[in-house]
Amino acid sequence: MKKIADKAKYKPRVIDSTVKKYLDTFGAVCIEGPKWCGKTWTSSYHSNSEFLIGDPANNFQNRSLAEMSPSIVLEGETPRLLDEWQEVTPIWDAVRYTVDQRAKKGQFILTGSSTPKRKGVLHSGAGRIGKLRMRTMSLYESGESSGEVSLEALCNGQMTAALTGEVSLRNLANYIVRGGWPGNLNVPIENASLLPMSYLDAILDDDSQRIDDKKYDVSKMRLLLRSLARNESTTVSKQKLLSDIRDVDDETIDSDTITTYLDVFNRLFLLDNQLPFSANIRSSIRVKQAEKRHFCDPALACALLKATPDRLIGDLETFGFMFEALCERDLKIYAESFGANVFHYQDYSGREIDAVIELEDGKWCAFDIKLGANQIDKAAESLIAIRDELESSGGKAPSVLCVICGMSNAAYQRPDGVYVVPITALKN
Repeated sequence: MKKIADKAKYKPRVIDSTVKKYLDTFGAVCIEGPKWCGKTWTSSYHSNSEFLIGDPANNFQNRSLAEMSPSIVLEGETPRLLDEWQEVTPIWDAVRYTVDQRAKKGQFILTGSSTPKRKGVLHSGAGRIGKLRMRTMSLYESGESSGEVSLEALCNGQMTAALTGEVSLRNLANYIVRGGWPGNLNVPIENASLLPMSYLDAILDDDSQRIDDKKYDVSKMRLLLRSLARNESTTVSKQKLLSDIRDVDDETIDSDTITTYLDVFNRLFLLDNQLPFSANIRSSIRVKQAEKRHFCDPALACALLKATPDRLIGDLETFGFMFEALCERDLKIYAESFGANVFHYQDYSGREIDAVIELEDGKWCAFDIKLGANQIDKAAESLIAIRDELESSGGKAPSVLCVICGMSNAAYQRPDGVYVVPITALKN
């Protein structure tokens, strides 16, 4: 059988090494993430046989077969790919049972672009099925980052200074509007927003209506999505989202509906919020616990706002928020490849750290994100002030301070110890 992924044409992903590690550790691996981000291709690349549940051939014969006998579709050379398993939820328990029976590693790779309710899934799969989150492509994966600076090495205080080349503001705007979908990489920039808009249509008109077998109000979902786009990379509360919808769109949505729709968007991997960081600081400083709101890719926010590259360049404030979202998407992809996690920091005195990377050994690193090189000095001063305040209050200070910049042409360490790295020079 011809496989989906042609290994000769496969574009390597940062998650590849983690998939291999999980196949060596668990009986099965479940790769979750937004539609069209490359889950099926990556899973096919790592598998030896495939069963595509959503294949429309012969009136969706594969889905009918999976519904009638989930165990039959597990037969095949391993690792065996089961694509979009959530379309037939009994497959999860069939995989878990088969893994127990065979007592071997690396038996199955499941992919899913939505998380079903627990109804119909009897067992969590803990210990048998390892879960991974896949995202759209980072700049390093798509070829727009040179990869001269390793994030893992940087987080351990190791970086060699290098000239990384001039960066065009227009190119950065193009990367944001285009997004990290593999199918959008070679599309002319004037057409690049079509895929994110089509993505949103598919989510609202199809996926959102099937996830709970309920009919949700698509027009109200769009209102909420536009409000989230206007508040990309902020810690705006649900109440402020309600106010924003009322003030900007002159529409009203009740709080319970907002909560329901946000849950649906999260389960469809449309959102990828950044959790607050306070663990292990042990400081007397009061830290806020609000999540920073993000779409799974900043191109979605741009599509909702009709933000072209020209419009971003003409509105540098919005550009800054979208650039921050781009950087934080990439930091998550890179950090998770070496077991680290990405958070944000915000305290009640108004101090903020755009991205906090916590390493497996408990050390943490502070990153400020700035579009322009003229903002580097201020960002470095802010990071140093937060570090000093944490130390003076008895807290655990960050081991590394770094400014991620858009327009810098070099990676280097300043005399004050703060690193400066262009996002277009970073890799995992």
